[in-house]
Order: sequence, then C-alpha cells, then structure tokens
Amino acid sequence: MTRAWKNPLRDPRDKRLPRIAGPSSLVIFGVTGDLARKKLMPAIYDLAHRGLLPAGFSLVGFARRDWEHQDFGELVHDSVKEHARTPFKESVWNRLAEGIRFVQGTFDDDDAFDRLAQTVKDLDAERGTGGNTAFYLSIPPSAFPVVTKQLARSGLADASDETWRRVVIEKPFGRDLKSAKELNEIVNDVFPEESVFRIDHYLGKETVQNLLALRFANQLFEPIWNANYVDHVQITMAEDIGLGGRAGYYDGIGAARDVIQNHLLQLLALTAMEEPVSFAPRALRAEKVKVLSATKPLEPLDETTARGQYAGGWQGGSKVPGLLQEGGFAKDSTTETYAAVTLEVQNRRWAGVPFYLRTGKRLGRRVTEIAVVFKRAPHLPFDSTSTEELGQNALVIRVQPDEGITLRFGSKVPGTTMEVRDVTMDFGYGHAFTESSPEAYERLILDVLLGEPSLFPVNEEVELSWEILDPILDHWAKKGAPEQYPPGSWGPPSADEMLERTGRNWRRP
Repeated sequence: MTRAWKNPLRDPRDKRLPRIAGPSSLVIFGVTGDLARKKLMPAIYDLAHRGLLPAGFSLVGFARRDWEHQDFGELVHDSVKEHARTPFKESVWNRLAEGIRFVQGTFDDDDAFDRLAQTVKDLDAERGTGGNTAFYLSIPPSAFPVVTKQLARSGLADASDETWRRVVIEKPFGRDLKSAKELNEIVNDVFPEESVFRIDHYLGKETVQNLLALRFANQLFEPIWNANYVDHVQITMAEDIGLGGRAGYYDGIGAARDVIQNHLLQLLALTAMEEPVSFAPRALRAEKVKVLSATKPLEPLDETTARGQYAGGWQGGSKVPGLLQEGGFAKDSTTETYAAVTLEVQNRRWAGVPFYLRTGKRLGRRVTEIAVVFKRAPHLPFDSTSTEELGQNALVIRVQPDEGITLRFGSKVPGTTMEVRDVTMDFGYGHAFTESSPEAYERLILDVLLGEPSLFPVNEEVELSWEILDPILDHWAKKGAPEQYPPGSWGPPSADEMLERTGRNWRRP
C-alpha cells in the first residue's frame, strides 16, 4: 500500500482550502489524439492555473512523432490556448513548460521505454517529483497488453514504500464481459487494483456529484426516493451531432457499448444506491456494486429495448448524411447510433420501478439528465376538468449542458376558477454560485494524483455492467439492421412504443 501525500500546510478544519497534489509527474500515451489535445492537456493547465499542481509537476508525452521537447511543448501550448477553461497566462504557462518532456517511440520499442524510464528518473532528480508517476493510457484497448508489459519490463510500474505508480485507463473497458475480464487481468498483472483508475468522465461532473449531496444531505427527498412514490426513472444522454470521422472507433461498438455500459449505468447506480456508511471510496463502491448486482434487463427484450441508426436528412437548417453515408462506415453496417433499454433493480427499495436508459446521436438537442418521475396523487379532490393539464411530479437533475435541478409540480392558475397546471422550480449552478464548475477531467486528473479513487469504477463494477448489457447485445445481434430515424428527432418509433406499452412517454428535454 503506497502512502498518500499529505499537504502539511492544510488545516483539515478549513473547508475553503483546496486539495493540492503532491510531488508527481504524468506520462500520457496517445498525446497526439483528440482526447489529449482537447481535454487532458487543457485540464492540466487549468489545474496549474488554479494552483492545484505542485511546483515541480512534470508532463511527459510519448508518441511515434519524431519530435523534440519543444515540439511537444508547442502542441501543449496551442491546445491550452484553444481549449483551456481558465484564462491563458504566460506566467502560468512558463512554469508548466519547464517540466514538459517528450519521448519518441512505438509501443513495441524496448529502447523507447528505457528512454522513458530514464526521463522519469531525470525529472525526479531535477524537479523533485518524489518518484511518483501516473501513466495515462489514452490509447485503444488493443494496445494495453503491450504497453503494460513494457511498463513492467522497464521498471516504470515499480513503486516503493515511499512512492506510487498509477495507471489511468479510458473507456471502452472491453466490448463484452469476456473481453472486460481479460482486460482487467492484463492490467492487474502489472498494477494492483488500488493503483488502477478507470476514467468515466461523467462521474467527474459537478452535477453528478451533487446527486449525492441532493439525496443524502437533505431530509426532503430521501423518504420518497423509493417504489412507494416513484413511478419510473429516465436517464438520458442525447447528442445532436453525428459520427463524421469517428468510424475507426465507433463502427462495431455502437451506442449501448459506448455510453450505456459505462456512463448511464454509473448514473443509475448513484441514483438507486442505498446511503453509504461514509463517502470513503470502499463504502461508496460497495453500495454501487450492490445496485448493479441487483439490476437486470426487463423481459421480453423485443418490447423493452429499442435501437436505431440515424438516416440522412435536414437538421438545424443543414443537410446531414446518414450513418451509412459517413466516411469509414460500411454500407451494410448494423452499428446502432441510438439505444434504449428498460432495466429493473430487484431490491426492496425499487421493486416494480422501471429504469429507462437511452442514448443517441443526431437527436433533438444535446442534453444529459436524470429524471425521477413520481406517481400521481392517489386522490385528486378536483373536477376532472380542473386537472386536465396536470402531469406527474418530477425531479430532474440536469447533468449537461445547463447544469442544475428542476422540480415539477402542480399549482393553481391565477383566476376565479380552480385550474391546476404544471410549474417548475429551478436551481442552476450558474445562478447560485459565482465560481464556474471545473471540467470533469480537471477533477479526475487531480484525484488520480491525490490517490482519491471514489469516482473511478473498479473492475467488479465494470464486469457487472457487462453482465447487465450482454443479454441485450446478444439479442440485438440476431435482429439484423437497426431501425432508421430522421436526424433532429428523438429516436426511432420503437423507442416511443417501448414506453407507450406501459402508458408512459419519454421526456422531451
């Protein structure tokens, strides 16, 4: 067990002081990819700008490009200026740039990894990184075996009693249960599980973390957070863009593997779990594992699931191609760009409450939300005409883009007659707090450097998620091509029929 670095200047009673990472360095594999350029390197700058990185923090890039250190520094500089959340300051950049290094090589090049090991060692001596290094694998899962073996062979994965070495893995965590188990074994052969950080960037979003505060810091909601009062739950992640240029990653993966297996099932677990005994990582994970263990697809799958593929047409005043016309996709591709599933959590709290999860590309708008929809009042002492426009009460947690919470309930319309309609009370982060929310990757990278694993799924959670999804994927594999849906819509007709069979409807955010 490695020791977590403690900030000797921080008084634990002072909640205003931020957590500052201790001496450390970060090595990024795949530094030329979109994720590194648009998210990781800007997030590192933002952390530096906020004073949350140590003075000697060092960043090492590893890639095939024949670059010098200054070439890599220029890439980081340009990425930061274009994508950073905080204002660009030369003084902050200059301090960060002093610790930037680059190592050229391929994943099967022993000499390159030996040079990388020497670079990390030199940075420790020059900048006082404390022998602590995190390795961010922003690479395809197919490259994990060779990279982890190289890290072991070169000694880069070796930690001592006084130092730590950690590995960060991006999704997808396999493509089914079998491959996920194989992937976990490969990584755990080199890094112990407590040193493995599987990134699910949705768990780093402020609104997702606020879900825990909403539930467990308030007496108002928890007494009705159960099957006695909740009719159903809808968890949505919708995007209004297509897949141009992403065929290499997405074809054969599809919406369910890309989003439901990780993001949406994690949101379900946080929504449905019992109160943990504390927010220590072990306690939080234990409750998520209990929920995922109790979660099953609702049968029959022909009626409780839906999938689709966006067609060509007009969206937002522009003509857009369908998936089968996108570059790199086969004309007979059966990859779904829309997926909706019905799950049930088989425990006392949630028995009989369906959880509807959906995700899709080229939908009506970009939005991610969790909607807890409550049962109708058992008795309404009004004339039926007075409540014609009254819907069901709902609590909606908006994850993105307009982060906040909306509560929908009935209220009397001003006037001389008794007429009840839906109204909303709205909480928005932008209105309630003066400080803007950090990007998810800022929080998650800082947590990696601090050794704080609460927001990272462990291998048991990953494998349980695949156990839930695999039967659905196997069923779809036998069904042929997905149903087409027009761009700008909210998915295929079968998705609407899925809820209409039970007298419910999808929300239109």
